[in-house]
Amino acid sequence: MKRLRIISFVLSTIVFSTTLLTTVQAQGDKKSTAILDAMSNKYQKIKSFKAIFTYTPDGGKSLKGDATVKGTKFRLKMAGQEIFNDGKLMATYIKETNEVNLQDFDPSAGGDLDPTRIYSAYKKGFKYAFLQERKEGAQTFDVVELTSTGKNSQVDKVQIQVNKADNSINSWKIFQKNGQKVTYKVEQFQPDVAVADNFFTFNAKQFPGVEVVDLR
Repeated sequence: MKRLRIISFVLSTIVFSTTLLTTVQAQGDKKSTAILDAMSNKYQKIKSFKAIFTYTPDGGKSLKGDATVKGTKFRLKMAGQEIFNDGKLMATYIKETNEVNLQDFDPSAGGDLDPTRIYSAYKKGFKYAFLQERKEGAQTFDVVELTSTGKNSQVDKVQIQVNKADNSINSWKIFQKNGQKVTYKVEQFQPDVAVADNFFTFNAKQFPGVEVVDLR
């Protein structure tokens, strides 16, 4: 179960989604609000995408992951595991043990940074402020810090780095209340990819001998 808790938290912090939230009163300064709204509007127009990213714990080495998203459906591969979510059922495949865990998918129980609503999650449960403008080579980024307002949240704050040229997310850093920090960086992003719905459904026939653990 420890593996499931780890991958569940990692999944909940991935900045990949296009689902809208109900707009609530802004909880940030005008500059940070404008930056986040422009970023949110950009991604909400994308119907599907594929992304390759790295994630680096403080003091640790960088690891790679990739995700494909289509509406509320997603497929995520990272940390020796692969998650299939068809919008109703979430299957977490663990390569090391050739085991898959099945759970009902409840989008309302995804936590502070649910992957199906991250692009507008800042509108509820966070206050935010513009931190700085940062240059990296020829590119310029705006850095906005989101601070959780939820007492039961595992997340303390999130720093998002947004490209000024096209409002795309370059990287984000998660600060957990237990002191752990993880930095995510988007390496490649392909919008509006053609992908069939069955790509997001786990097919046991493709994993010979897999042990199925039904947690529903």
